[in-house]
Formats: sequence, C-alpha cells, structure tokens
Amino acid sequence: MPRAAQTVFEPRKQPLQARSSASVDAILEATIQVLLQVGKDKLTTTRVAAIAGVSVGTLYQYFPNKSALLQAVLKQHFAQIIVAVERACAQQHGQSLRKMATALINAFLAAKMRDPKVSVALYAISSDVDGVRLARQVGLHFNQAIADMFASSGESLDTDPAPVASTIQSAMAGVSRRILESPSPEKQLAPLRGELIRMACAYLDACSRRHP
Repeated sequence: MPRAAQTVFEPRKQPLQARSSASVDAILEATIQVLLQVGKDKLTTTRVAAIAGVSVGTLYQYFPNKSALLQAVLKQHFAQIIVAVERACAQQHGQSLRKMATALINAFLAAKMRDPKVSVALYAISSDVDGVRLARQVGLHFNQAIADMFASSGESLDTDPAPVASTIQSAMAGVSRRILESPSPEKQLAPLRGELIRMACAYLDACSRRHP
C-alpha cells in the first residue's frame, strides 16, 4: 500500500529582509485573528492572506499549508514564553528560593496568559501541529534556566537542582493547562497563580538545607 503523505510543518523559507519579515509577521498575526474569528476548521490560507494584506502566492512562499501556519503561530507563542522565563531566571540569580519561585511563576503565567483567548485557541490546535514535541523542546530550555537559577541561590538545595526545576516546571505546566481548560481562564488565573506560588515555595523550603 502507498504510504500516507506526511504533513509538512516547516516554513518553505525564512525571511531575509525587513520587508519580508514584515510580511511574515502580518501573516502570523492574521492567522491568529482568523483562528479567533472562525476557529481552526474554517481557517483557510486564502482568508489569512486577505486579512494579512498579501497575496496567497506570497503566503505560500513562506508557509506550504494551513498546518505550517498554525504551527508557526504556536512556535511564536512558545518563543515568547521562553524569552520571558529565561529573562526572569537570569534576573533572579543570587536571590532567595522563594523570590525565585515567585518571579518565575509570575513571568511564566504572564507570558502564557498575556491574551487568554489566544492562549486557549493555541492550546486547542496544539495536538494537530506536533505540539507535544514542541512543548518538550520548550521544557528543555526551561529546565536548564530554572536549574541554573536555583543553583545560584545562597540557600543551597539538598538535591540536584535539575529534578527540582523539573518538578516546578511540571507544576507550572499543569496549572496553566487547568486554567486554559476552565470555562473562564481569566477568572482562574489569579487564584491558581497564588496557590501555585504557595505550593512552589513550600516545596523549595522542604528542599532547602535550612530545613531538617
């Protein structure tokens, strides 16, 4: 039997000039707008191109199909979160573990939920565009940045910072998923953020050598 065609997610080419970058940015922004307006099932490259103000031919120069478009906006979302988390971790080097946890969680959820409607829409398409693999790659970035931050604290941990970082990271991912799956993500954000910070601080206290 013939093999089923594999979905192509990767862009055809990368923009090299400012004008090309502006076109790609417009296409990605238009993809989000259309996704919010009509949902993933009714999203088409023709509709996206019209909203972006470019020809369908221009769109296809960069993105071979609808799946590539959707994965590109998901990658952009993840990249923004990586930047926010890595910046927060770098800024907190040398601080107390509790301050680190609070800053980390605030930065992560602020980036993740900057626009709750967009986050919910991207969460809904994740499984269609290889989101698990992308999230795993993001997790590797997070784990290293968080572990390095914890290792810099004067409050030494009684274990390797890497699994501690992984545990905190998993808790953040679980809470963010709970928020996005709730009927009212905006209402859930503040209370669940507070409880996540409380849990992370208690866990880090237990891992600190200051405690028996």
